[in-house]
Amino acid sequence: MAETPQDVFAMIQEHDIKIIDLRFTDFPGMWQHFSMGIAQLEEDSFEDGFGFDGSSIRGWQAINESDMLVVPDPKTAFVDSFLKVPTLVMICSIIDPITKQPYTRDPRGVAQKAEVYLQSTGIADTAFFGPEAEFFVFDDIRYGQNTNSGFYYIDSVEGNWNTGKEEGPNLGHKPRPKEGYFPVPPNDSLQDMRSEMILTMMDAGVEVEVHHHEVATGGQGEIDIRFCPLLTCGDRMSIYKYVVKNTAHKYGKTATFMPKPLFEDNGTGMHVHQSLWNGDEPLFAGSGYAGLSEMALHYIGGILKHTPALLAFAAPTTNSYKRLVPGFEAPVNLAYSQRNRSACVRIPMYSQSPKSKRIEFRCPDPSCNFYLTFAAMLMAGLDGIQNKIDPGSPLDKNLYDLEPEEAASIPQTPGSLDDALEALEADHEFLLKGDVFTEDVIETWIDYKRTQEIDAINLRPHPYEFALYYDI
Repeated sequence: MAETPQDVFAMIQEHDIKIIDLRFTDFPGMWQHFSMGIAQLEEDSFEDGFGFDGSSIRGWQAINESDMLVVPDPKTAFVDSFLKVPTLVMICSIIDPITKQPYTRDPRGVAQKAEVYLQSTGIADTAFFGPEAEFFVFDDIRYGQNTNSGFYYIDSVEGNWNTGKEEGPNLGHKPRPKEGYFPVPPNDSLQDMRSEMILTMMDAGVEVEVHHHEVATGGQGEIDIRFCPLLTCGDRMSIYKYVVKNTAHKYGKTATFMPKPLFEDNGTGMHVHQSLWNGDEPLFAGSGYAGLSEMALHYIGGILKHTPALLAFAAPTTNSYKRLVPGFEAPVNLAYSQRNRSACVRIPMYSQSPKSKRIEFRCPDPSCNFYLTFAAMLMAGLDGIQNKIDPGSPLDKNLYDLEPEEAASIPQTPGSLDDALEALEADHEFLLKGDVFTEDVIETWIDYKRTQEIDAINLRPHPYEFALYYDI
């Protein structure tokens, strides 16, 4: 992989590249791009950037301030495996052409500032994140909304609802709802496809740990990437989504990261492992509960205190709250516990090695903007460390099976996107430290989510969610 502009030009030569593709993440979290011939790329391009219309990007500039710059990061260069014409991709940051300063609404810029702020605190020099993102691969997706009707229709060869369908012949092997975890082929019909996905990711510089079928019927899968620094993790998860969707498309199928596309079966989550390090020293290992340090417990305290606000970024769609429902598979109880997947924060106990000590935040889903979500979680954890926030006592029990009185005593996640946005309005001072997030970013995010999503959905029946969120 490249490190410098010179390395990029060497890759162009080695792979006979014909096209340069520049990509960046818009405000809601989707990848955008434009392309050019290789003659347009010069060494100065890595400082001067390329111009584009920022007013055409969701949540960004007004039309009278539309000129913006994308500046490619040579360390992100990879050869696109899906395009017929040899194409080199680079991920970019956004710069204001007048001030030459990073654009405050650029999600990647927020992640960069979060890393700078972490180092400025002296608490640690690196925040590692390891997301476990789930997704569905379907064979057909249709949805529509007009004056007199609205519908959505999903189909999958794996779907248990197709056990009686004439498929000429129907060969069975369709996982029952909530029984899709870890079956071998032929029940797991997507093994080869997921293997191709991870090999393609690795070719693009993404380190992958494991892949498998997930709990739901109808083609649910999970791929876990290896932990890496915050900004790198945001970049790699953008590649992750791109590879999953395009590999499925190559097979004549369609992939989605929509949080809850199927009724009465598991939704799509993204459990996020995180830890702080100084050089080679893991800072979350200690002699406290579950082998954690005091710093790690305070980090958990910050996460739990700010979870309602965090979910405005980490579970940012109305559909997210069809997954975060009390009594079902997603954790909604604001508690922490070792080995316990019913708590919002789990401490994995697979290994006693200090290097493995980490916390896992289980509420997010992959419809999020990765850069903003990882940055917000880091800022919440740092606030917990700086203010020595006590996470309370751990709850080492099945939190889905509590007596009503005990269940009522445990705080829970917001019940809707609007509730999460209200929490963010009331609780975002911790995000403003170091100018990582700005008031403008917070206000614009809240306004965009309310006007472009909540208000739009309220005017239309349920199927409109698919038009908004299927492509996430």
